[in-house]
Amino acid sequence: MPAYVVGHKIPDSDSICSAIALSYLKTSIGEETVPARLGELSPETLFILDKFGFEQPMLKTSYAGDSVYIVDHSDIELAPDDIDKATILGIIDHHKLGDLTTSTPLECWIRPVGCTNTIIKMMFDFHSVEIPKNIAGAMMCAILSDTVIFKSPTTTTADKKCVEALAEISGIKDYKALGMEMFKVKSAVAGTPVRELVKRDFKDFNMNGNKVGIGQLEVIDLAVFDNIKAELAADIIKLKQEGGRHSVLLLLTDIMKEGSELLIVSDDDALSSKAFNQATVDGKVWLDGVLSRKKQIVPPLQEVFA
Repeated sequence: MPAYVVGHKIPDSDSICSAIALSYLKTSIGEETVPARLGELSPETLFILDKFGFEQPMLKTSYAGDSVYIVDHSDIELAPDDIDKATILGIIDHHKLGDLTTSTPLECWIRPVGCTNTIIKMMFDFHSVEIPKNIAGAMMCAILSDTVIFKSPTTTTADKKCVEALAEISGIKDYKALGMEMFKVKSAVAGTPVRELVKRDFKDFNMNGNKVGIGQLEVIDLAVFDNIKAELAADIIKLKQEGGRHSVLLLLTDIMKEGSELLIVSDDDALSSKAFNQATVDGKVWLDGVLSRKKQIVPPLQEVFA
C-alpha cells in the first residue's frame, strides 16, 4: 500500500509541486508514494502543471489509516482534518515549526529557505537521484513563485542556486521571464468570483487560541483590484463571521512596487497598529516592503496574540 505526499489546505504551487517532486524521489529510492492534494488548484499552479505536462495530483481529503508525508506546512490547522488518525512518515517544510505531533519517529527536513522545493532539491542531491526535466521545471517555478522571483525577504542564496540548477536541468534559458509569465497568470482576476479570489491563497492560523485567517493575492499591478476592492473587503467580513475567526487579513501584494495593501477585519480594531505600527483607514493600510505572509505578517501577529 503506497504512502501519500500532501501539502496544506487550499494548496499553492509550492504545495503541489512539492508533492509531485517528493513522491518521485521517494518512489525512486524504493518507497512507493503517491502525490495528493487537499483542494482545488489556482490558475498559477494549473499553468505550471500544463507547461510541464503534469496531471493534477489526486484529490484526497481523508488519511485515516494511511501513511503520509507532509509538505509545505507543519500546522494542524492546515493539515488534513483526520491527520491524527494517520501515520506521519515525514515533514518537509520551510515555515515555522507548527503543532503537528507523532507517536513514532519521523523524517524531518525543515530549513529557513524561501520554498519547500528548495529543500526537496537538497534531498535529491543527498540521495544522488537525478531530477527529470519536467519535475525540475515545476520545482523551479514553485521556488520563483514563493520567493516572488527573488524579491521576497524569505529568499536565500540556496533558493537562487537551486533555481539556476533546476533551470539548467529543465532547459529554461530565461527563468525570470517565465516567472513574470506566471505572475501575469496570477494577475488575471477579471471575472473570478470574489470568494474564490479571497480563498485562492488563504491559511488559517491558531494564534494562542484565536483563529486568524490570512489570504494573499500577488499581482503585477494593484489596479486590477480597483473595481472589486469593496467586494473583497465585504467578503472578508463574511468569511470572519462564517468561520468564527478573530480576524481576517487579505494582502493585496504588488510585486513591482514591492509592497502590499492590507485589508483587515478584526475583533481588535487596533490590531494593525499593534502588529505593524500602522493604523488602518477604512479597514485598509499600505505596508511598504511587505511581500511575505510567512516572514512579515505572521510573526508580528503572533507577538500580539502571545
